[in-house]
Amino acid sequence: MSDLEATKAGSGSTTDLAAAQAAAHAQLKKVKKQKVLLMGKSGSGKSSMRSIIFSNYLARDTRRLGATIDIDLSHVKFLGNLTLNLWDCGGQEAFMENYLSQQRAHVFSNVGVLIYVFDTESRDVERDLATYVNIISALVQYSREAKIFVLIHKMDLIQPSTREAVFDQRVSVVRRKTAEAVAIVRKQKPGDQQQPSTALQSPSSADAIPDIDLDMQLFATSIWDQSLYKAWASIIHDLVPNLGVIETQLASLGVAIDADEILLFERTSFLVVSKWTSREGERNPYGDRFERMSNILKSWKHTCSKFTGTPRNAEQFSDFEYKMGPTFSMFVTKFTTNTYILVCMPPGEARFNSAKLNVAAARPWFRFLDGPAVGASPSSQMLASVGGGYSSESGGQAPDA
Repeated sequence: MSDLEATKAGSGSTTDLAAAQAAAHAQLKKVKKQKVLLMGKSGSGKSSMRSIIFSNYLARDTRRLGATIDIDLSHVKFLGNLTLNLWDCGGQEAFMENYLSQQRAHVFSNVGVLIYVFDTESRDVERDLATYVNIISALVQYSREAKIFVLIHKMDLIQPSTREAVFDQRVSVVRRKTAEAVAIVRKQKPGDQQQPSTALQSPSSADAIPDIDLDMQLFATSIWDQSLYKAWASIIHDLVPNLGVIETQLASLGVAIDADEILLFERTSFLVVSKWTSREGERNPYGDRFERMSNILKSWKHTCSKFTGTPRNAEQFSDFEYKMGPTFSMFVTKFTTNTYILVCMPPGEARFNSAKLNVAAARPWFRFLDGPAVGASPSSQMLASVGGGYSSESGGQAPDA
């Protein structure tokens, strides 16, 4: 091949690479949207929990919220590249009937997540369960791949000694009713799928649709403790794009700075996006410590807002440090535009200061948290533990702390 031909070939490969990079960049710009249905009877606490998690309300402030009329539609941005298309559906009986008849296809199509809230105070449990069966039937017809989260809410009103038994009993009932809803849909003829599930007839088994395996999780919740954060963190966890990349790089960071535990929080809601725990950290006996930290930091954020006079949604702090003598040290710091990071480690001033410097140095490798990312991030190849710090395997310099 002549020099000219080689030059042209090289130029062609460069052009192809540039085109591939442009295509990848265009894909990065795509924002992932998820339709989330929040349903349950009127007064069950749907709007209250939504306001606490996403609008920075205190639990006591939710008392002034009125009943939701029809559908309250909101778009919640999470981590910059995930938008929750949140449908808070009014739970009055007239609205429920409308959702299941005239608006059936509109409400239940393209759903990513259904969050159904049961009120432990309800005096008409049978009616609540019948409504739930109809809603699950509609969801299975139009959004069979949707994830289902069932919240047994207002558990603070149950005596502590009986809460576990009450929750287990409710879980058993809900699972049985869910199976009934699936059975209704499986017996439905394909031509009848536009009809409300209450009008279904039982055709021959030859017309039945294939088995349906629903992805369902159940939680006991209350707006007055950390249980609400546990449930919503689990909901969000399954929706976060590039979760595998986040977890891998968080583990690399934890090993590099010799931490016991690392938590990554979303900036506004303080829900735990991801976490990493060392073998030593796994010995911690408090299984709800992650949700407790969400609750504590959110409460502290409210306190900062109160004494500084700034809006609740504003950024209230950039750093928080806590040193428990010879027991442990901990710091929370703003990490990326959309996240905070918490690091818990053994005591020691030098170890503590080194960890803070290295967390600052690692920020550029987590920038994909502020925008869409596809596949493995380049930073996953750049993180390396070298004497408790970071270096670039390609020979470049690590960012200045």
